[in-house]
Amino acid sequence: MEIICPIDAQYSEQIAALLKPPPPLEVQKYFEELLATRQCDGIKVKPTPRHGKGVYAETDFKEEDLVLKDQMLAGAQHPSNKVDCLVCSYCFCFVGSIELQIGRKLYLEQLGVSPNDECHMQKDCYNSDSSVGEDDSDVEDQQVSGECSSSPSKDKISLPKDVVESLFNGEMRLPYSEKFSMPPIVSCPGGCKENYYCSKSCAEADWESFHSLLCTGEGSKSLSTKALQKFIEHANDTNDIFLLAAKVISFTILRHKKLKESRHEGKGKQVISESIDFSLLGEAWKPVSMGYKRRWWDCIALPADVDGSDEASFRMQIKELALTSLQLLKEAIFDEECQPLFSLEIYGNIIGMFELNNLDLVVESPVEDYFLYIDDLPLSEKGEVEQTTKPILDALGDDYSICCQGTAFFPLQSCMNHSCRPNAKAFKREEDRDGQATIIALQPIAKGEEITISYIDEDLPFEERQALLADYGFRCGCSKCLEET
Repeated sequence: MEIICPIDAQYSEQIAALLKPPPPLEVQKYFEELLATRQCDGIKVKPTPRHGKGVYAETDFKEEDLVLKDQMLAGAQHPSNKVDCLVCSYCFCFVGSIELQIGRKLYLEQLGVSPNDECHMQKDCYNSDSSVGEDDSDVEDQQVSGECSSSPSKDKISLPKDVVESLFNGEMRLPYSEKFSMPPIVSCPGGCKENYYCSKSCAEADWESFHSLLCTGEGSKSLSTKALQKFIEHANDTNDIFLLAAKVISFTILRHKKLKESRHEGKGKQVISESIDFSLLGEAWKPVSMGYKRRWWDCIALPADVDGSDEASFRMQIKELALTSLQLLKEAIFDEECQPLFSLEIYGNIIGMFELNNLDLVVESPVEDYFLYIDDLPLSEKGEVEQTTKPILDALGDDYSICCQGTAFFPLQSCMNHSCRPNAKAFKREEDRDGQATIIALQPIAKGEEITISYIDEDLPFEERQALLADYGFRCGCSKCLEET
């Protein structure tokens, strides 16, 4: 059965124009401007005959040199990770304090909130001015209804409730925690209980770029926070990649508004046309247009438990799932002047962009660093300190070291082509404590040489590598693969 979305038929030409790959010179100019804003003086994006574009060295790199630090176009922490890690919703650095990070996690666990439940924690329990025990009805109601329930891990030893609450409230200070300071928490400008920030500048940047349309608080600019909540719940119940697609659409709508205001600044409202200016929409879409795309239901890998004979049915189900998500999002943030963005074709390609180009968003936890520091203390100090810290570590169990995890699209990193014998890799150094992508050289890279990374585990056998890379839409012809054929 064919799935029809009215906007796809109404704006087919405009949708095709948005999805058309930009000309090579436009791509080169865009990335030259982008590179000027990044910590990456020694690279350049150039057109390539086989792959469309690639990243090349403009200087010599030594092994372990920093090649690139790339800020994401859009990214999101996995909902299931939000119980374990409280981070800035814009730059993804950890916020608060060691005590808050530990106390919040243990407090939520004692309430029965499990990381695997991916449920919403609407309660504003991160404000140090409020008492932990005042009102935890939202989370308790979810536990009673069966939406959020978990049982304590067998290898964990629970802490007394008053100790957890004193950590959570900031009443208890752990020894040496001041050595692992974090930025204080800044609340969402719209008043939602889901997004928190490390600074006013991050809060404002997220609001202006994404969150003003996706906020569920009283200050939200969405058409309906109730509809938005339904969209978010559907994404959490099915696939959180929809949250990333929503951020891209929100980003484009807000960018379109800014471009329109800039174009008509000082001209008066009467000259602003009521018709859709598709050239302006194309300009707003430009950062997204640079990412390689295919429709999600065409490029998603077939799960191991789905038989090949059922592939067509599986891909149709994925398409139907995307349509349901799109319809929910449309009710929440639809914009008349950006209607093509709410076509199934555009939505599918945005999701496909993340499927094909995403890099894991990973930020190491300062909580892990804290306990490693305690473990390395001289024996003369360690015994006394561990009287306080060991029961807390026992309560956390193996989960003490969980890092911030999510998915993001990085414009420059996405231009790097694959090789099963790569000369660079994504790697977080000790000083890399936010959500930016960090690429370092695996070996010396000469000026003029293409910089490549591996999209898969390059140590796998040849046939397995090729099968995995087929999901990206190409057959690898790197030097290693040619040697093994």
